Amino acid sequence: MSQRRVVVTGIGLVTPVGIGADPVFAALIDGRCGVGAIEAFDPSGFDSRIGGEIEPFKVRDYVPKSYRKSTKVMSRDIEIAVTAAYEAVTDAGLRTKCLIERGDAEDPPNVDPTRFGANIGAGLICADLTELAGALSTATGDDGRLSLLKWGAEGMTNLTPLWLLKFLPNMLACHVTIVHDTQGASNTITCGEASSHLAIGEAYGTIQRGAADLCICGGAESKINPMGILRQSLLKRLCTDGNDSPTTACRPFDTERSGAVVGEGGGLLILEEYEHARARGAPMYAEIVGFGASCNIHSWSEPHPEGEGITLAIERALNAADSKPDAVDLVGAFGPGTVEHDLSEAKGIRKALGSRGAEAPVLATCGAMGNNGAGTGAINLAIAILSMRNGSIPPSQNTDEIDPDCGLNVVRGKPVDARVNLGVSVGYALGGGQNAAIVFKRGPE
Repeated sequence: MSQRRVVVTGIGLVTPVGIGADPVFAALIDGRCGVGAIEAFDPSGFDSRIGGEIEPFKVRDYVPKSYRKSTKVMSRDIEIAVTAAYEAVTDAGLRTKCLIERGDAEDPPNVDPTRFGANIGAGLICADLTELAGALSTATGDDGRLSLLKWGAEGMTNLTPLWLLKFLPNMLACHVTIVHDTQGASNTITCGEASSHLAIGEAYGTIQRGAADLCICGGAESKINPMGILRQSLLKRLCTDGNDSPTTACRPFDTERSGAVVGEGGGLLILEEYEHARARGAPMYAEIVGFGASCNIHSWSEPHPEGEGITLAIERALNAADSKPDAVDLVGAFGPGTVEHDLSEAKGIRKALGSRGAEAPVLATCGAMGNNGAGTGAINLAIAILSMRNGSIPPSQNTDEIDPDCGLNVVRGKPVDARVNLGVSVGYALGGGQNAAIVFKRGPE
């Protein structure tokens, strides 16, 4: 039995440079940067006080009226995912329960909900520290220390009954599936910055083997919170010399790169079986033709110095696509801006692609958005696919002089016009562990 073909029919983006596929791509082409001084909370106690924040939006505007009450139990991460889902479903021309109830689409639905799956990557959602601290303050003993006895008897009662539901990683997929009535296989993947690629790879396989006709997949996360910054600060990954010039702080693959910048964002894609998409006249951005994954056992906190796991993931994806390295026209890289991770990634890409690794144009978006955590991979893949569709690759912001040790052909300075027929997108977790790669090609005409 031959495997079914899988195409991308919808893209939903929520990022520090805009909301929606076309606005985000246009912002990157124009060189807009979404990194600035953090405004969501007071970051003055941290060495790095900058981040890529999404401009204000209301998640209530992206759900049916009947579901607005549920937005009260949505964390920032969930809000981003729900908004990205609406954008993706609308972009794909799907008539889901959400869009019909809102009046954005006519009845009847044009998709069987039992054949519509969801795979969404999520991160470690930060609890509402003010709310939690208030409850903890009511659970101190006579010695002024936290009393677990008082916490169970009194402290917990000062939290809303559904408090925990805001901070469970699976709640991103939970809300998205309920809002859009996707009753197919659903899964949540929490593997750091590799989450999006792994979720998309899972969706790709689900459709290939006939278990679903469509899947909404990708990831979302916000690291714009005290815990998000603290974790990265303790691991010495953040840029600390860019507080006075945030727009130039993150410098992917640049000789002067000095660390990453936290960010927030989400990307959700609609993957669809080719014949199903063709039957309903859906737009086809690209075809997914290969997926590969690997595990880095070198260190829990540091990348492999030669990027071996990245090489393996790319090789597996190309083999699955029955494609050769010489055919790659575009590489969608992570490039978080840390010295070690950028070098490891670059070496992994070059080894996997051979001589083509130093020639193929490389797309990197972290300079404009920061590290979007579990949303990073889907955002990068989406921008790479949009580059294919538009025939133009956005420049990597702040990559002024490419590190010769990295040796990649990073697009910089201005957009590059290029016809992309085959591309590969790379993702990996900064904390070691998972690596993944997705190969895509120009969509059916």
